[in-house]
This record gives sequence, C-alpha cells and structure tokens, in this order.
Amino acid sequence: MHIEQLLEIFCTYSKFIKGLSDNTIKRYSENINNFISLSEVNHFDDINEQKVLAFFFKGRVERKWKSTTYRTYYMTLIVFFDWAVANGHLETNYVKGIELPKIPKSLPKNLSKQQTNLILETTLNFPCSHRFIRYRNHAILSTFVFAGIRKDELFKLTLDDVDIENRTLFINGKGEKQRIIPISYRLAEILKRYLKERQKLKKTCPAFFTSFRLNKAYTDAGLRRVVKSIRECSGVYFRPHVLRHTFATLMLEGGCDVYSLSKMMGHNDIKTTTLYLSASAEHLRSVLMKHPLEKNSF
Repeated sequence: MHIEQLLEIFCTYSKFIKGLSDNTIKRYSENINNFISLSEVNHFDDINEQKVLAFFFKGRVERKWKSTTYRTYYMTLIVFFDWAVANGHLETNYVKGIELPKIPKSLPKNLSKQQTNLILETTLNFPCSHRFIRYRNHAILSTFVFAGIRKDELFKLTLDDVDIENRTLFINGKGEKQRIIPISYRLAEILKRYLKERQKLKKTCPAFFTSFRLNKAYTDAGLRRVVKSIRECSGVYFRPHVLRHTFATLMLEGGCDVYSLSKMMGHNDIKTTTLYLSASAEHLRSVLMKHPLEKNSF
C-alpha cells in the first residue's frame, strides 16, 4: 500500500482511537508529508537508515532548522514509524538512535503591568461597529490575561464551562486533560458584561465566544485580526501566548505559589512553571528583600 494511504490510516487511528487533538493530527500530516516528499519515498520499503539520516541532516544544515523544529520532526516520525512497525509495515524504526540537539533555554516572554493595562484599555476603547464586538474582544483578551489559558482552550469554552456566579472556568486542556481555574472579580464582571450583549443579540451557539454576524463560534482568523489591530493601535507587540506568559509572571509577582500556578496553567511538570520564576525580576527582587541581613544598617 502507498505510504500516503497508510499515513491517512495512521492519522485516523491517532484521532479516533488515541483521541489526539486536531492540531496534533495536522502537525503529524504536514511533517510526515514533508518527509515523504523530500525523501522521495512511495512505500515503506523505500525507507532506510540512510534516507532518514539524510532527511534530518539536510533539515539542519540546508533548511536551517532550529533545534525545536528538528525535535518536532523527530517526535512525529518516531511515533509514525512505531505505528508502522507495530502493524507490520516497517521492520525497524530508523529514527530511534538519532541524536537530538539541545534546545537552548530561553525565558518566557511577558509584558509589564503597564503594557498589559494599555492593551486592555485600547481594546475596550477601540472603535467598533457594535458594542457587542468591543465587549467580546475585551473579554477575550482579558481571559488570557486573568486566567492564563491557551488559545485552543479559549476556543473550546462553552457556555456550560463558564460559571460566573461561582467564578470558575472549566477548561478542556491539552491531551483532553481537564482543570478548573478560579475567575477573579474583575474578569467575572468583564465576562458578565459580554454575556449581556450576547443575550441581546439572541445568540444560541453553545460556544462561549461567538461571531458577531453569524451564530457560530468565534474563529482563530477573527482573533488574529483583533490582535493585529490592537498591536498597531497600542504600540505593544503581543500574541495570545504572550498574554498567558504575562498571567503567570504577574501571578508570581502578586505572591502566588508555584504549585497553585502550575495547576492553573495546566502544566504536566512543575519544572515548566518554575521558568516563570526566572522571568520575573520583581518576584526575585521581593524574595531577595527577605534576606535576614537586608534591614541591617552599616
């Protein structure tokens, strides 16, 4: 059977049996198709150790892959080849044993309090054709800032997932892992104001954030347009994920402990959360001021 046909079967298996997200399936398909095209293979019989090594070597040297890109292809192909071996399409997983480059440790990018407030104020005062649009856009960016959720998690939010009365968000996270995030008083008021405008337009779509003209869930394309407009107007460059990083940093600066923050962020490993300790100069400064000799005079 042609390898592209087997790729389709693999993606179907990964989605419906393993329950992987659409984004993961899309990444699998794109990366494996790139391997098929660049390595000029039509069947699994065409694959050998030399072709796999050449693919990674060319990617690193000729295509100037970053370490993260290299690792993404590595993890995708190792899963695909494992599946192929298990189903008798391939004798050996030729990716196993290939060396992985080290990923340079970089601190998460975040915004200052002033920059974050400027973004929210700009969004709330941005000229829009309808009040619903202004309040929806402000609610979306505020949810990133005050709850620290991922973009995909925001699009998955339904009306049932948002409990304003008890001030909680029910999140369907990465890998179908669920968690509950408390809502601050300020965010609760912002979401409540958006819901009033939504009710006036008689939206019945189950998605929490909806389109203005259509009774459908808000889209990634729509969010990109909003972010672009607010960036240009405020003069502050940001992406939704930067707002998530900003939430984490500001929470630490406000005194939140790492364990609680890790739960709110949905991190599998608390080590991921501790990166934000290094990113927050204010947090480190406040900790340093607790040195027992700090208050001694000389």
